[in-house]
Amino acid sequence: MHFFAVATAAASLFSVVYAQNQTVVVGANGTTTYSPSNITANVGDVITFQFVAGNHTVTQSTFASPCAQMLTPTTGITSGFQPVTSGAAQVPSFSFTVNNATTPLWFFCEHVGHCAKGMVFSVNAPATGKTFAAFQAAAIATGADASASASGASSAPSSSSSTTPSSALISRSSSVGLLAVAAGLVAGLLL
Repeated sequence: MHFFAVATAAASLFSVVYAQNQTVVVGANGTTTYSPSNITANVGDVITFQFVAGNHTVTQSTFASPCAQMLTPTTGITSGFQPVTSGAAQVPSFSFTVNNATTPLWFFCEHVGHCAKGMVFSVNAPATGKTFAAFQAAAIATGADASASASGASSAPSSSSSTTPSSALISRSSSVGLLAVAAGLVAGLLL
């Protein structure tokens, strides 16, 4: 039993050590895009969104309702609006860590009209069935954002701590912190 616990902790540590940082650029060249718009991520990977132009969000949705924030079984994460002025020297970012790589994650921009223009993003979208292309087509088919605010111009981002993230991710966490926890767990089990 003790060996199994040590092996499990070591496997967790191994996955955290080899986690990747993946960057997604939001609003490049004044567009309504996430670039890339679909990525493959493993457990422990940190996905960082860099908001470079405009006023956008990264808001978790579902495949069935691409332009509405996910509310069940838990409230999905959101970056809140991240306005960026033209020529800004520093740009805001928003990150989360993937903790379940088997479940696809779906996101959209809450700014009025952006989702209906196809401004959506996915993590681990399948190659068949519920694909990224099908998700984007469903977003465009909505014709309008169902959950966007009236003005779409909130300047204060929502705190991710006020939402309960889905089981597929941990909002705004640090892989360094996870590494320290895993290392402490392994050290404690070896004693």
